[in-house]
Amino acid sequence: MNSLIFQSTINVRESALFRPRFEFRKVHGLPWGTEFSYNSRVLNLRNPTRVLRSASLGGKRAGELRVLGCLAIDTAEKAASTLENAANLGLGFDGGSKSVIELEGKYFVRNYARSAVVFVRGQGCKLYDVEGKEYLDLTAGIAVNALGHGDPAWVKAVTEQAATLTHVSNVFHSVPQVKLAKRLVESSFADRVFFANSGTEANEAAIKFARKYQQTVKSCEGEHATEFLSFTNSFHGRTMGALALTSKEKYRTSFEPVMPGVTFVEFGNVEATKKAFQIGNIAAVFVEPVQGEGGIYAATNEFLKELRYICDNAGALLVFDEVQCGLGRTGRLWGHEAYDVHPDIMTLAKPLAGGLPIGAVLVTEKVAAAIGPGDHGSTFAGGPLVCHAALAVLDRLQETGFLDSVARKGQYLKELLTKKLGGSIHVKEIRGSGLLVGVELDVSASPLVDAALHAGLLILTAGKGNVVRLAPPLIISYEELEEAVGILSKCIQVLDENKIQN
Repeated sequence: MNSLIFQSTINVRESALFRPRFEFRKVHGLPWGTEFSYNSRVLNLRNPTRVLRSASLGGKRAGELRVLGCLAIDTAEKAASTLENAANLGLGFDGGSKSVIELEGKYFVRNYARSAVVFVRGQGCKLYDVEGKEYLDLTAGIAVNALGHGDPAWVKAVTEQAATLTHVSNVFHSVPQVKLAKRLVESSFADRVFFANSGTEANEAAIKFARKYQQTVKSCEGEHATEFLSFTNSFHGRTMGALALTSKEKYRTSFEPVMPGVTFVEFGNVEATKKAFQIGNIAAVFVEPVQGEGGIYAATNEFLKELRYICDNAGALLVFDEVQCGLGRTGRLWGHEAYDVHPDIMTLAKPLAGGLPIGAVLVTEKVAAAIGPGDHGSTFAGGPLVCHAALAVLDRLQETGFLDSVARKGQYLKELLTKKLGGSIHVKEIRGSGLLVGVELDVSASPLVDAALHAGLLILTAGKGNVVRLAPPLIISYEELEEAVGILSKCIQVLDENKIQN
């Protein structure tokens, strides 16, 4: 079953109850018999009279019917036709990739190095471009679409909430926000939650919370701690505070000076961490239990336990950035669960709302006690729509056996990769946790990524550009994993060809 969220207004005329069916179908290019949901009810355009009579404004037979819902189309052919027509409405191009890319080049800031593909729809672990080509998605929108594309329960949650209440700001209370906060607290080490709109924003909030906490607890002991410790290969975001915590110089150089007071030490090096504490006045340590962008490096149990011990002795906060490795990606709800070490602050984002923008900062009571009204905030953060969507994601992640299946599929993926790619002279290491897996090469991964794209497989790079990053939707099947590795095994020969050319 394929789906599409849509909003439309249909003119309902008193003398023609059947006309809305024609007008709606004509405007959106829908096939006859298409079903759609209106306020959670499935409606059928074959017999719209009763539906439209009850759904029109106040039971009136004239006026405008505002339809907000989700198409449920029962064949791939109908879905392709419907979604293509809907996607192209009013955009001013002929629908081909070339025209879309040319139009983007005319209007967009050139800050993305995009692949020359234009996607118009997705279903499960598959994406489809404007020419109708199918791709197997092992990127999940950079570890965002945990439930894949068009998950029915997620779509239902989004359409129901969009039809009820989308945004009120944080001047007021809303039920989905409270429900999500309660759910996150009850599922973690945390006592309280702050919502943001992204992982970067979550880390920015964590920086402020750490500074405010230190100011509060050390106010009577002289100068309070203001500095931060981060690690090599780290990635915490692109805004100025989060950027200062990100180790890659290529991200920071053009925007310096960034926030001062950040020290970088080798990831996993306990002695270097101790020395940094002897020199600096550290307010908090930021660390990813499993580094994603940095190359898929998992911390050792000893390292995280030592960080906890060092922070406790120094009065510093320990912050786990689980924007990419959290929320089921490693086969556990939280990446740090494998270590039996708990942070003072944890930042989340990517998969939380299933593709809608949300971030979260989970904190202990001692941290929360330092934060008061006006210390931080956001207009959009934690709105009813994204929070209701997040609850649908958590419902699925916390189903009995779901996370166990992620762990099993992750292990199977590594076994497949070892079997099919392990013999290549270019493969140095295959590593990862759950369905966050890296294949480290001795050359740039870009030719392999490009070849895979051409063959209908979406993958990412990481590290210094020499790591293939695989982060598929958590719902991916064993058969799809086999298909993906099969494509990779055929494409990897491009690395030999590229080496000869160079």
